[in-house]
Amino acid sequence: MTWDDLDAHLDRVPGTVSAYVGRLDAPPTWTRHPDATHYAASTMKVAVLAALHRAAEAGTLDLDAPVPVVNDFDSAQPGAPRFACAQPYDNDDAVWDRLGGTASLRWLADRMIVRSSNLATNLVLGHVGLPAVAEVWALAGARNSITGRGIEDFAAREAGITNTVTAADLAALLGALATGSTTPGHLASPAACTTMLDVLLAQEHRDDLAAGLPKRTRIALKNGWVHGVRHSVGVVLPDDAPPYLIAVCTTTDLANGDQVDDDACLLIAHISAQVWAARHQL
Repeated sequence: MTWDDLDAHLDRVPGTVSAYVGRLDAPPTWTRHPDATHYAASTMKVAVLAALHRAAEAGTLDLDAPVPVVNDFDSAQPGAPRFACAQPYDNDDAVWDRLGGTASLRWLADRMIVRSSNLATNLVLGHVGLPAVAEVWALAGARNSITGRGIEDFAAREAGITNTVTAADLAALLGALATGSTTPGHLASPAACTTMLDVLLAQEHRDDLAAGLPKRTRIALKNGWVHGVRHSVGVVLPDDAPPYLIAVCTTTDLANGDQVDDDACLLIAHISAQVWAARHQL
């Protein structure tokens, strides 16, 4: 396979397929529409995770202090009614089981990533705030990604407030966590970055990028999906080659919104497998 061959294959896919592949702290080896914007789905949860750990390092939040588990949130649209999540659209009953009780922000952040819980995301986001998430994107060097609202904030969505990402920006964010990079800004301490990577390594939804890798290959990963959208970004840690970044964003009819048995999952897994085969030449 050559990168031109992969591009030719993706040219036949309906919709938009964006990608970024490269080593850490190095120019990309291959990109495809890296700055095209896509609806973020759950990939924005990585920026929320980073904002939480930045707040903990600043001393403004305690990761282990219990917080109320509620399902009632302020809309990002001024004057709009408060909103709630719907449990059937979530991926983690464990968070809902604590509704009316308490949980630590650390535990909620873990569930936000490893199970992609929407309720946990909105709870964490309510404590860190949207400006802190915007600062994370800026410090990571992202140019086009925006986290404008929480999950299922339909009033904000109808007002045009949304969440967007690009393949290049997702790679920049994961790269900053993987290297503890302080360029162009200080995202988090090396210890906090390691903690966040450990959470991403524990990802339980492994139907796309991870599915294209040999079993037991380590990948710090976050994905996201809704009808018409499937994205995945990760840092792959081979035993026989240097680590590399891979981000694939798809806005396509192949994405039916299912966690599995989704042609967009198969497409991302195919791209991941092709990149893995070229890992020594990246």
